[in-house]
Amino acid sequence: MADANSSSGPQTGDSPRGFAFALTAYVLWGFLPFFMKAVAHIPASEVVAHRIVWSVPLAGLVLIWLGRTGDIKTALRSPRMLAMATLTATLITVNWGIYVWAIGAGRTIETALGYYINPLFSIFLGAVLLKEKPNPAQMVAIGLAACAVAILAFDAGGLPWVSLGLCLSWGFYAFFRKTLPIGPNQGFFLEVLLLSVPATGYIIWLESTGQGHFGDTGMTDVLWLLATGVITAIPLMIYANGAKLLRLSTIGIMQYIAPTMIFIIAVFVFGEPFGTTKMIAFVLIWAALFLYSGAMLRSARARRVAATELKPAE
Repeated sequence: MADANSSSGPQTGDSPRGFAFALTAYVLWGFLPFFMKAVAHIPASEVVAHRIVWSVPLAGLVLIWLGRTGDIKTALRSPRMLAMATLTATLITVNWGIYVWAIGAGRTIETALGYYINPLFSIFLGAVLLKEKPNPAQMVAIGLAACAVAILAFDAGGLPWVSLGLCLSWGFYAFFRKTLPIGPNQGFFLEVLLLSVPATGYIIWLESTGQGHFGDTGMTDVLWLLATGVITAIPLMIYANGAKLLRLSTIGIMQYIAPTMIFIIAVFVFGEPFGTTKMIAFVLIWAALFLYSGAMLRSARARRVAATELKPAE
């Protein structure tokens, strides 16, 4: 999944084309639990390895079509760029691994919670690492999210590690991804290219030891695993192109589409238990997101008004 932090920069207006791209990406991510449920019989590590390997040719074709392969050649000659890409690639692998495992283990609700918390964690991260000062509404929102996590931890006798793992891995991924001076499509290709070496080795080892699902368990599994590249690369690249045409405030609101769909699927389709404690926690999270979104929209409106007032009269 993606959030507002992963866009290329602030936008002065929303493009209908950008909105359509972003909406398509978020809806595809919202339906992703159905795919992950279908491959739940395959170990999460193997699914992630195939997601990486089969994303490489798709992302590569997109770069060839865009004529941006030169950016990759430049990046491969930069040790700093490779080091940063290795870090972000590791973080996204952890995120994918937790997500795939959680869906298969019947903990889809926890994945929705993790992605709901993510924008609030990004604010916290900015305050701690970048010394950005949150406004009062954002501070209250972070406090409500912390209360929700504490309630779930107390009820379960331990931290909701699936939610926190997804939130932390994606939050740090988005933070460090911003420091990578390369476009979103090029950055994604560079990440999966670096990951493809260990991923390919792992797949070969699984198949040689009879533990793999790419051929020995029938053509259905082969098709599922080949499709992992499509469900990984296509939404990410659609989103990357949509984000460039939207304001950050618009992306910030739209990012709730996927976790909301995931939540609905978990409760009403997968039938995962949703008791009183989880209800209280989610109400706190939704209240926090309401405050966060309101503050973000007010800030964006104030910036637009200020920009209009400063604009010279024609």
